[in-house]
Order: sequence, then C-alpha cells, then structure tokens
Amino acid sequence: MKQILKRLFNHEELTRGEARLLMQGITCGQYNPSQVAALLAAFQMRGVKVDELIGFREALLETRIPVDFSPYRPIDIVGTGGDGKNTFNISTCACFVVAGAGYRVAKHGNYGATSVSGASNVMEQHGVRFTADPARLARSMAQCGMAYLHAPLFNPAMKLVAAVRRELEVRTLFNLLGPLINPCLPAYQLLGVADLAQMRLYTNTLQRLGIGFAVVNNLDGYDEISLTDEFKVMTNRYETIYRPAELGFSMARREELYGGSTPQEAARLFDRVLEGRATRAQTDCVLINASFAIQAIEPMRDIEECVAIARESLESGKALATLKKFIELNQ
Repeated sequence: MKQILKRLFNHEELTRGEARLLMQGITCGQYNPSQVAALLAAFQMRGVKVDELIGFREALLETRIPVDFSPYRPIDIVGTGGDGKNTFNISTCACFVVAGAGYRVAKHGNYGATSVSGASNVMEQHGVRFTADPARLARSMAQCGMAYLHAPLFNPAMKLVAAVRRELEVRTLFNLLGPLINPCLPAYQLLGVADLAQMRLYTNTLQRLGIGFAVVNNLDGYDEISLTDEFKVMTNRYETIYRPAELGFSMARREELYGGSTPQEAARLFDRVLEGRATRAQTDCVLINASFAIQAIEPMRDIEECVAIARESLESGKALATLKKFIELNQ
C-alpha cells in the first residue's frame, strides 16, 4: 500500500491489472480502514483513469451475485447521483416508459444518498420486495420486461468499505463504480452524469467495455436530462449538445422537478407521471430520458422517432400497465 500511495502522490497511473489486484485487496480486508481512506482520498484528488476504473470494476464483478439476462439484452438507466438537486425519480420512471414500449430493462439501484428518494425507496413505497432469486427475477423480466436489482443484494464486496465511505462523507471512486457493476452486465446503458469530466471518463470506459450506450449531462449540473438548460449526449456514434426546443420540448424550471420532502411524496410524483397526471415539465423530463435510452438500444433510429415511441408508451397507458404488472410480480 505504501508504494501504491507514493505512486498516486506522484500522479502515476496504475495498470488495469494493478487496479484489479488493489481492489481485490480492499474488498477482502487486506488493508486497514486508514489505508483505504488514504487511498480513496488520493484517487479523489488525482482522478481515476479508464484502465484503473475497468480494473476496479473487474474485481468487484468477480464477487457479485450474477444474474443472467443475456437472452433479453436489457438496458440499465441510471444516474451517478450526487448532483444535490433532489429531483423526483426520473430515471426509474423512464425505465417503465422504455419497458412499456417493448424493450427490456434491468434497473440496478439503491436507496437515495443525496436525494429523498432513490430507486429502491420508490420501489419500496410500491410494496416491491427486493430479491436475488433468479427464478423471480427471470419471471419479472419475461412477463413485464422489467426487473429490479437492489444493489446491496448483489454486491457483497461493497459492504466491506461502507463504514469508510460513511466516515469520509465525500464522493469516492466507489461512486463512479456504482453505475458500472450491474450484476447482469446489461447490453445497453443510459448513464447520467453531473459533470463533463465524468462524461468523458464514462464514455471512454463504456466504449472499451463494448456496451451500447448514451452518456448524458445537463450543462447546469444535473446527472440526467432535466431540460432546465442545454444538455449534452455522447454515444459511440456522436457527441452533440441539444437545446430542448430543438426536440420539441419546453425549458423546465428547477422547482418543477423537485422530488418532494418525503419518500411518500416522491412516490406520488412518480405515479402521477405514469398516470398522465403530472405537469408538462415532469412528463417531458421522463420522456426525453426514455427517448435517449431507446436510441441507445436502436442507434439507427433518429431521436425524434425515439421520442414518438416513448410518448406512445406513456400516453397509451402501456408504461402504467407495465408498472402495475411489475408490482404484482414483485410483492
């Protein structure tokens, strides 16, 4: 550890293999909490490189509880979190719009850390029981096109660093890894990030991993497309900055995306979108994220066509029907 810290302080980079071994040591308790804290702080100051991120990911995936959805080639829709905006559950809501449109979704999520309601919070509010049972997960995917993977059930190695992360009270490389360790290894991903540096890191990483993807960032600091400003999208085919009006959407105000003060309020906002009773800003925000998720799966479709597909899923009631079936299958 001493030699590794010296190298990091000198701004040297670890190879993919070295990063993998380092993470294996961390997650098997080879290093004490003070050493782990020093390591996390060093990476936070210096920044994580692509090879390092891939090596860390490989080590964590070695210890995962695997889920095989390969015949379905699902997409995961996720934000990195930590943007401090306390928006309602936009990514999770978009999952049901995408599934309602006939695509397969494997959502990997957890409780909210910087917001009132994370994906797992809103699932619990609907009576969903989390499971790692392959048969139950497969039934959910087969019958409604959507499965939910509650992260703590599938990534036991993360528990070993939970105390250090809580004590540090700052973002660490584990926040970067969260969106990359979906245990089913999805074929596609819509990934929202809060800043452009993360956008470049994830784009290069996902390209190396061979995942079909769209990485999105609202330029005013949201880790999803919020329509509160211009937003940027990066895929393995293009890199573009959009204005909401270009795609037929109005500019939203920040307060219109507020996620509420309690998990119960957040769940009510979530339901109103899928029931067609939400404000235009709330609805549009879900639609635009669902649209770029669809394009990540079918990159040859124009984004305007993807918007039409997402809108039909929501307005026809298919997205809501998918939610109801999902709850029925997962109680």
